[in-house]
Amino acid sequence: MVTNRIDAAMFQRAFLAAAKRLEAKKEWINELNVFPVPDGDTGTNMTLTIMSAAKEVAGLEQPDLKTLAKAVSSGSLRGARGNSGVILSQLLRGFTKEIQEAGQIDPQILSRAMVRGTETAYKAVMKPKEGTILTVARGMSEKGAELAEQTEDILEMIRGVIEAGEEALRQTPELLPVLKEAGVVDSGGQGLMEAVKGAFDGLTGKEMDLSIEEARPVVRAAAQTASGEEIRFGYCTEFIINLEKEFSEEEELKLKDYFSSIGDCVVVVSDDEIVKVHVHTNHPGLAFEKGLTYGSLSRMKVDNMREEHEERLIQGAEKVAAKQAAERRTEPAPKEKDYGFVAVSSGEGLGEIFYGIGADLIIEGGQTMNPSTEDLLNAVAKVPARTIFILPNNKNIIMAAQQAAGLAKEKNVIVIPSKTIPQGITALVNFMPDLPAQENTENMIREMGHVKTIQVTYAVRSTVIDGKEIHEGDRIGIGDQGLLAVGTTAEETALASLKELVDDDSELITIYAGGSVSEEEAGQLAQLVKQQFQAVEVDLQQGDQPVYDYLLSIE
Repeated sequence: MVTNRIDAAMFQRAFLAAAKRLEAKKEWINELNVFPVPDGDTGTNMTLTIMSAAKEVAGLEQPDLKTLAKAVSSGSLRGARGNSGVILSQLLRGFTKEIQEAGQIDPQILSRAMVRGTETAYKAVMKPKEGTILTVARGMSEKGAELAEQTEDILEMIRGVIEAGEEALRQTPELLPVLKEAGVVDSGGQGLMEAVKGAFDGLTGKEMDLSIEEARPVVRAAAQTASGEEIRFGYCTEFIINLEKEFSEEEELKLKDYFSSIGDCVVVVSDDEIVKVHVHTNHPGLAFEKGLTYGSLSRMKVDNMREEHEERLIQGAEKVAAKQAAERRTEPAPKEKDYGFVAVSSGEGLGEIFYGIGADLIIEGGQTMNPSTEDLLNAVAKVPARTIFILPNNKNIIMAAQQAAGLAKEKNVIVIPSKTIPQGITALVNFMPDLPAQENTENMIREMGHVKTIQVTYAVRSTVIDGKEIHEGDRIGIGDQGLLAVGTTAEETALASLKELVDDDSELITIYAGGSVSEEEAGQLAQLVKQQFQAVEVDLQQGDQPVYDYLLSIE
């Protein structure tokens, strides 16, 4: 039987099936990380990204394609985590732009949507690299364009597209030598293939569980809520307004002012015909009624934070919100200042360092837990400053931060593309409050470029990288440009890595000890470094970071 059209109900089922298959395969995708370190999170990031959209899609009853397209685009855009998640969100954004005005999807519309999605994703990456998810997406879209002219059976077309995607994925190690050496295909490309295969399963009627569970945020802000504190505004209220009239920037400001009058921790983010609202209030009904003056409501959710507080410490963003609400009872509202900083970090010690040098808010994240675009937007909303700098401190968070900066409307948000914690610390130390934003941006980027970083962790599998044989359980030292050293202990590996990078111009080595390292072990390493590099000053800090035994910076 020929299937030549995909209607809204079929698309909804296909998308949910894509999300569920990707979720089921996420750990396997994580293991395809080139470096055998315990932070391979491509599968997790792609899953959290698509699940953010899937929650929106699952809540729609008898939607048309336009409504579905909006839910997929908005949900994935705000839920995007990590580079792979951001690229997936851009693929979905371009795809949905093409189908949103269609009553049904035929082979020609599907082909154009795939091409537009691929083009949108390529444009979102500053320096697109072949042998990645982009290559796989392009391979499928090119095959789709070819098959759309040859068949009216859309399922036959998708089968051919999947075959082309698999072939493009098999070729990724030939395009990226590092993949070939590690013996893996590109993890992002594999994730995309799993999503497409899941969508095909949904279209062909394969029996599966399509229920989408509500998940709590995995990112937590550094400030903690003390046990037993009273919560001023007891209901965490969230909903989406499906706009039925013009929603200007002036209207957005009025809406935020209203929500601020009945609560706190207000976030109002608009995207085309949808407005997402988050507010902590004692009167959820008033919030809903106000939203109804702009259009119909969907995805309404109210959580009683007082009940949750009695059960456990408030987690995620709610933990920060409760703390801020408590502080406002005894302190005047902070005045808006010229500049503010949001930093991504993990570990109590590193958090204290960032706060000590001027960070306003820390999102707990980094390796294994990349914050989403929306997490970053919410953090920006909490900082009372006109210009806010985001320090991602991880190369896998930079794209999500840039996406957040593009969505922020009320504030000037600048991303300082720090790839490591030491780079972020150096950037913040070199901030000068009396200088203009552009000059500060240039100075911080220039100064952090002088920092060399070493990350010492353990190998989760055996492999060969850059000619170095690695066995599961070995310690490995990773520098800004790749693998530096392999050893049996963290101390041995740290010293070997330093020998590769310390030169006559080096003046300072800073050691950030991880949470798994004892004070005695860290002190011994510091003494060994001082003995080995007598002309260089050595500073030891307790970072408490997970995953990495040591972070070391050389300046």
